[in-house]
Amino acid sequence: MLQRFYFDHNATTPVAPEVLAAMAAALDQVYGNASSIHHFGQAARQKLETARREVAALLGCGARELAFTSGGTESDNLAILGAVRGAPGDRKHVVTTAIEHPAVLNTCAQLEREGVEVTYVPVGPGAVVDPEDVRRALRPETVLVSVMHANNETGTVQPVAEIAAIARGYGVAMHSDGVQAVGKIPVDVAALGVDLYSASAHKIYAPKGTGALYVRRGTRIEPVLYGGHHEGDRRPGTENVPGAAAFGTAAGLAAAHLAEDGARTAALRDRLEQGILARVDHAHVNGAGSARVPNTTNIRFDWIEGEPLVIALDLRGFAVSSGAACSSGAVEPSHVLLAIGLTPEEARGSVRFSLGRGNTAAQVDALVEAVAEAVAHLRRISAVTPT
Repeated sequence: MLQRFYFDHNATTPVAPEVLAAMAAALDQVYGNASSIHHFGQAARQKLETARREVAALLGCGARELAFTSGGTESDNLAILGAVRGAPGDRKHVVTTAIEHPAVLNTCAQLEREGVEVTYVPVGPGAVVDPEDVRRALRPETVLVSVMHANNETGTVQPVAEIAAIARGYGVAMHSDGVQAVGKIPVDVAALGVDLYSASAHKIYAPKGTGALYVRRGTRIEPVLYGGHHEGDRRPGTENVPGAAAFGTAAGLAAAHLAEDGARTAALRDRLEQGILARVDHAHVNGAGSARVPNTTNIRFDWIEGEPLVIALDLRGFAVSSGAACSSGAVEPSHVLLAIGLTPEEARGSVRFSLGRGNTAAQVDALVEAVAEAVAHLRRISAVTPT
């Protein structure tokens, strides 16, 4: 029987056993509505607030500054739409980057349809935005800057603290999509100086369907959903207590093992890169030389396309990705890889490998062998002749 190994942790992670146990217990025992004043409701409220403190501790913020959401996409929407719509004045302008996740880019596109101007700051070959480019993009009517903390495709870490300092100096609110950073590198939203920060549970070994948004005390945002007075009037709707409990447990595990997990995963990532580059000619690491989260590498293979390689590796038992998970199946090349200067052909020839807690050195070595065999086969049958 074919053994299968998972190298697509940036898309989602398996649920940790401790997290599953916490969620199952909450589903079984804490079924009250956290807004109810009776015993069952107050038990749910206590569980919810414990989880809020656990997630807040991972982000370095106060528990009251954290609102639970349905995931990273909703957190990004609430941060961006809420901050911009809640800002005074008729003329409004937003600054973001060309490499953001679709949850940010498509939210900005919606704002453009509403008459808001948006500037998309470019990045260089290292897949990192220059803070001075953000400074130059600011205008008197700018109300928000949104720059991701870590890129989901290349893993490159953005200079969020420097950009936030610039935004603060101009009196502009700062949001960062931290979905791919939380649980992989230390996150301290106070030290970063951001006003808004998005996180997602299913990227840190908790189930899908729960996220969080940090809202710095005093930051004004308008809700994007309408209903009751939940989550400090920031996000209405009966709270998902089991999801929050799972998120809280996962956050506690991430905080306890952050340094250890980061060092181990970085060593495996480096082993994978070095093995592939040694075995496969004309392979290149996208974003090499830039600071990256420890688990992610994006490798370009000349003269083949990434999608057939992903399929070939899946047939050999390895799950990897040809780009952002939310764009899977799209014909268009990755907007992130185009933004760093790759041609459409080069972008299509790139594959993302994202490692996690369950991966081992033996799995990495087997993946290197599978990549070498698959690339050699695909090049033999490719219609493109190497030059």
